[in-house]
Amino acid sequence: MTFEAVLRAPLRSAAFRFAVLLALIFAIGAGALLFTVRSQIGHYAAEATSGRLKAEVAILGGEYAQLGQSGLTDAIARHQSVGDDAQFHYLLVDAQRRRLAGDLPVSAARVGTYALEMVEHDSGPVSGRLETLTALGTSLPDGLTLVVATDNFDVLDLRSRLLAFTLLSGVGITLFVLVGGFLAAVLFLRRLERVNLAVSRIVEGEREERLPMIGFGPEFDGLAHNLNIMLDRNEAAMEALRQVSTDIAHDLRTPLTRLHQQLEQMRDADPIEPAAVEAALAQTSGLLATFNALLRIGTVVGGIGRRRFKAVDLSELMDRIQQLYEPVAEDGDHHLLADHAGNILIHGDGELLTQLVINLIENALVHTPAGTRITSRLRYQDTSPVIEICDDGPGIPADEREKVFGRFYRLDASRNTEGSGLGLALVAAIANLHQAHCTICEDSAGMCVQVTFPTLQPQG
Repeated sequence: MTFEAVLRAPLRSAAFRFAVLLALIFAIGAGALLFTVRSQIGHYAAEATSGRLKAEVAILGGEYAQLGQSGLTDAIARHQSVGDDAQFHYLLVDAQRRRLAGDLPVSAARVGTYALEMVEHDSGPVSGRLETLTALGTSLPDGLTLVVATDNFDVLDLRSRLLAFTLLSGVGITLFVLVGGFLAAVLFLRRLERVNLAVSRIVEGEREERLPMIGFGPEFDGLAHNLNIMLDRNEAAMEALRQVSTDIAHDLRTPLTRLHQQLEQMRDADPIEPAAVEAALAQTSGLLATFNALLRIGTVVGGIGRRRFKAVDLSELMDRIQQLYEPVAEDGDHHLLADHAGNILIHGDGELLTQLVINLIENALVHTPAGTRITSRLRYQDTSPVIEICDDGPGIPADEREKVFGRFYRLDASRNTEGSGLGLALVAAIANLHQAHCTICEDSAGMCVQVTFPTLQPQG
């Protein structure tokens, strides 16, 4: 990459454009501040000048009232002789507009407040400059006219210095912002390049790759975090699809082979025996049930998400399932009992939670002998809602408890019972979707599956 390209990239980046926008906003703000300050200084200077002129006129007027015309001319002379940098200029004329005292031109003899221009002849580097004065003229008895004027040089100099300072500081800060924006853009692009490289690796097939934190602010890190969550969800969906494909390939091969053999026997048989047809149909139904269960697990694990979640009354849901399965349990010579706390609500998918409880109850009904007592419980453990489906049957060995939630896993004692070994796998998938913890109670005499949901406050 050429130096020109390296330089151009930060200048075209969003970070640098944002810095330019900040510099523009600062320039507008500085201009508005300068205009406001200049206006306020001008207003204050005008009021201060008017007050000083009125005070000086009042003092001289008092001199005239006490000492007459000669006293007034002496006072003007004294006030003019205070130094080269006298604050005031004076003019005293009689009724015939003849100068009696002062250094202002006779043409300045007017009554009222007005602006006056005159050439300053003081010694020093500014001698001979054209000054704009503010004058105040007043009429005195005997036809006299007194004019007092003062210059605005200090105010104008302050405003000029303020303008120069504002312009210089504005230019300096603007350049500082632009340089800072350029450096920030370089740093941001370097960190963003790490993200782009990670994205490239993901596109090329490295599914475990995740986006690094940019570290340029919580909003950027939050974006990277959410994108990583999305990648995790997509990875889970792909893994679920891969797992379903693997399960179908390995665990449905035997029943499909058996079905194929049965169909071949039926083809060669003459006539076809109804029992063989029934056996083939039963085998087909089992295959379809297994296939649907696999798809259901894959959907829950990888794709269904939490978008259908809403408030679910677990107490009402479990009471309804209890009433539905109580006659089924009696037909199998089982005893289905219920111990459900009331008014327990969670945020979840009601249809999937119904499937979870049904799978647990059916698992207990299928894998326990006649006369077994099955208890359905719903309670709070501290502040966490807990579902328990327990039975007093033979239970399972301690070393098998962690395996029962795997797909197609079946105990040796259950090999001759109907089922595909997917019921508890679906329970685990639904519990995981609801961020619940699914375990086998270790201190249970029989089999007791416990599903603990995230901490909630009791309702009602």
